Amino acid sequence: MTILPSTDRKYRRNPRTPLLLPEKHDDREVGFGCASYSGAVFNLSSTIVGAGIMALPAAVKQLGLVPGLIMIVLGAVLTESSIDMILRFSRASKSASYSGVVGDAFGGAGRTLLQVCIVVNNLGMLVVYMIIIGDVLSGTQLDGVWHSGVVEEWFGQHWWTTRSSLLFITTLFVFAPLISFKRVDSLRYTSALSVGLAIVFVAITAGVATVKMVEGSIRMPRLMPELVNQASFWKLFTTIPVLVTSYICHHNIHPIENELKDTSQMKSIVQMSLTLCSNVYIATSFFGFILFGDQTLDDVLANFDGDLGVPYSSVLDDVVRVSYGIHLMLVFPIVFFSLRLNLDGLLFPYAIPIAFDNQRFFSVTALLMGFIFVGANFVPSIWDAFQFTGATAAIAVGFIFPSAIALRDTHGIATKNDRLVSWVMIFLAVSSSTVAICSDIYSIFSSEKRIGT
Repeated sequence: MTILPSTDRKYRRNPRTPLLLPEKHDDREVGFGCASYSGAVFNLSSTIVGAGIMALPAAVKQLGLVPGLIMIVLGAVLTESSIDMILRFSRASKSASYSGVVGDAFGGAGRTLLQVCIVVNNLGMLVVYMIIIGDVLSGTQLDGVWHSGVVEEWFGQHWWTTRSSLLFITTLFVFAPLISFKRVDSLRYTSALSVGLAIVFVAITAGVATVKMVEGSIRMPRLMPELVNQASFWKLFTTIPVLVTSYICHHNIHPIENELKDTSQMKSIVQMSLTLCSNVYIATSFFGFILFGDQTLDDVLANFDGDLGVPYSSVLDDVVRVSYGIHLMLVFPIVFFSLRLNLDGLLFPYAIPIAFDNQRFFSVTALLMGFIFVGANFVPSIWDAFQFTGATAAIAVGFIFPSAIALRDTHGIATKNDRLVSWVMIFLAVSSSTVAICSDIYSIFSSEKRIGT
């Protein structure tokens, strides 16, 4: 018989529900103890390398090449520290979920707040994923210029090449089957393919940039930020949430760990995944900024719809956009997995795990997909979405909650270094998010004022 860990059980159990879960064969159906090391690395890496990679070149453009690349590395280091804290306190509290660790430290209110943050963060991420997929397939308008999508370029303008039609087809035939899996390990092959497609994007970007550098047709980009006034200085802080969002994977740590054959491998899996993803991020940011310079758009994918100045430019444009569009389609279900778990924990805190209840599983899945589909047609910009979700929920999930757990230290296992790193992460998280939100609000009102005049 299988019993929920103590810190999870006390929030999931109701006096009228049985303490014990179904027999062991049901537990295996959910996938515990079946996942491999490589499958876990691919699933975690896929969680990390999502839409954030497209916004990183624009962030580096704001910061300058040197500070931008340093911030990418710093983000990886802080992420590893925060995940290590979560794992150590999970074992001390015998918790099988992130929310269980927070519940052990701060009670039901803390647990609920974390679940709300994860839901907000993951919903924002998935809406952005769907927006980018729509941009790739149908097209988008940036700065008054229309950037055509690959389907529109290939087949022309028809009712079925519109954004809403293409997103509906993608939802029905791609997302629906992939989000129906009850085990995260079932997504290991699609995750491996998604990571491979991201590397294809990096390779093409690096190849084109290298060819143009050899030809001398592009200039070396700015190494440091360009500060022309006070507003440009404060605008630098709006890049921090984008960088932070790019590494958020904390919500999938426990689902992946719970299915491992050997859970002691999780720390190594995290290190391997972060090393892989940080290298992909550095290469993308470096070569993307070198290739497009000050013309780098908020969503660098939109830069790949014109002449790159190299042979077979149009073919390379299509390969980049299609490969990354498919990449996001394959990343979508891995992020959706933890979104569904945490929303279910909010709505049905005393029910049995959602994997054991088919009706609840498919009802919550349909509700979330409907919300994401509608939201993808109304978010005005990928930059806006990443700034606001990154400045609030993502920073809380990735840095504030792990730091708070270590500082609370209910099991007396925190070291001096844990406390020091925790205070540093909280300071950076709160200060950067506050400045970023204020800067975002200022930018919105400034743009509206210019439009009004």
